[in-house]
Amino acid sequence: MNETRTAPTGIEKAGVIQKVAGPLIVATGMADVQMYDVVRVSDKRLIGEVIELRGDRASIQVYEETAGLGPGEPVYSTGEPLSVELAPGLIEGIFDGIQRPLDVIYEMTGERIARGIDVPKLSREKKWPFVPKAKVGDVVNPGDTLGTVAETPAVTQKIMVPPNVSGTLEWIFDGEATIVEPIARLKQSDGTTIELPMLQHWPVRKGRPYAEKVTPMEPMVTGQRVIDTLFPVAKGGVAAIPGPFGSGKTVVQHQLAKWADADIIVYVGCGERGNEMTDVLMEFPQLNDPRTGLPLMKRTVLIANTSDMPVAAREASIYTGITIAEYFRDMGYKVAIMADSTSRWAEALREMSGRLEEMPGEEGYPAYLSSRMAEFYERAGEVICLGKDGRTGAVSAIGAVSPPGGDTSEPVSQATLRIVKVFWGLSSTLAYKRHFPAIDWLTSYSLYSDKVAGFFDKSVAPDWSKQVRRTMALLSEEAELEEIVRLVGVDSLSFKDRLSLECTRSLREDFLHQDAFNPVDTYTSPKKQHDMLAAILAWYDKGLQALEDDVPFSRITSMKIIEKLGRMKYVREDEFSGHIVTLRKEMDAEFMALTEGEQADA
Repeated sequence: MNETRTAPTGIEKAGVIQKVAGPLIVATGMADVQMYDVVRVSDKRLIGEVIELRGDRASIQVYEETAGLGPGEPVYSTGEPLSVELAPGLIEGIFDGIQRPLDVIYEMTGERIARGIDVPKLSREKKWPFVPKAKVGDVVNPGDTLGTVAETPAVTQKIMVPPNVSGTLEWIFDGEATIVEPIARLKQSDGTTIELPMLQHWPVRKGRPYAEKVTPMEPMVTGQRVIDTLFPVAKGGVAAIPGPFGSGKTVVQHQLAKWADADIIVYVGCGERGNEMTDVLMEFPQLNDPRTGLPLMKRTVLIANTSDMPVAAREASIYTGITIAEYFRDMGYKVAIMADSTSRWAEALREMSGRLEEMPGEEGYPAYLSSRMAEFYERAGEVICLGKDGRTGAVSAIGAVSPPGGDTSEPVSQATLRIVKVFWGLSSTLAYKRHFPAIDWLTSYSLYSDKVAGFFDKSVAPDWSKQVRRTMALLSEEAELEEIVRLVGVDSLSFKDRLSLECTRSLREDFLHQDAFNPVDTYTSPKKQHDMLAAILAWYDKGLQALEDDVPFSRITSMKIIEKLGRMKYVREDEFSGHIVTLRKEMDAEFMALTEGEQADA
């Protein structure tokens, strides 16, 4: 797994198959291979990875269908770990779990991936416009920028000096080149020269190096009100979305992919249903990016590994995605990676562990489940990148969890909760009520709230944090009042408590409920979120004052302004600032009329 190992001149026969158990192959005569080396199984050249070594016996997980294989067939070693190719050509790409380009394979073989197919992960023919940024005579170190390539109108790739390489620049290219042609020549400290192409290889199970990891302090704005206001996630943060079937995990992740404040989106469909992944593949190219006005695919990488694909590749897809995310992070980009879902990934771990006859842990999952999940999530974060310019980049990881029956006490959910700092717990009860996103405000939490509150207070409104705390207190109070209502009826509540219930109803229906398919309501800026919340809380405060002025409760709850509060989320962003001023004036006038009417009646 050491990235400094020399590349082999070709694959060599290493051993023979002794046993075939589904995607697991046991081969003998494998004394020269190392853990996580890639091998080619049988003369069909199926791709596999060594996951266990005992003497000269190697257990290999095969990323393709193994039907028809039998003992005695050869196994060929490549001498390299499972790696991804990092270069221009990633953006707009659609890959499988081991970075094979699905569009290229489709053109070659049709709808089904042919076994043993061997195609370049990135195009070797396409020429990219390389613009040099370094000059001859410069001393360059790992992470320094040699030049740039405008990959799409939305993304400019920095072509960086690879890790573990440094020297004095003797020559640099200017013009169009393929990813395998040399674009620079360095003279190293030992006197040798090395030519660098744009293409880098990196083992997927090893995190890319950086100069320093820093504490995330800036929120990743998503445009989803329940998330940004109540349970924010930081740029470089980690979040989990657990929920039962049908509660809207995938839709929430799609919304985050579309609207999150990130430069690059890496979407990993890990073991999900094929029709859901098809929706993503069909929908993303049609979506306009609100940041650039271009199609969203112009800054997106898709990794599709659906539930009918070989289970072993499901395990690799998560690492492929996070490695690509780290590559763009190293350029100084803010990257968001969506993993849908880590439960399917954990099921792949469980299946392979069972075939290896390892001692099972809780519910059959391997004992190393928690450490493997931590390895993935810990690769997220905000970092100071390698390179002399001191740029910062971030990877924000958001994983969906699909606990059987919605039971978050099962091992995958619990292992995830011990690692992530944001928990968006989806509720089947809210989903059945058609309340989306069905994020339960009573069970969800964010450990970034205090860190990002200062950002919102400074950039949006000084009372942001105060409003959020008050909203959460009202929603918590609602749960207690609802329990009393269920036991002894609403008549047992004071008018003040009933007004609290009216306020929280408005918070739930008019603020927290958000229509992902409405072109206006699908995204709400932080400024609009603040003003919407302020208007609802202002109505509540004025209602409390009206009760003190002896205005009947029924007249307060039948005010015309209530309906307008419910409709404000459908007002466009460019019209909202004027609209909210008018709405607040109408609210003041209607409350004044109520109070004056009561005083006149008295």
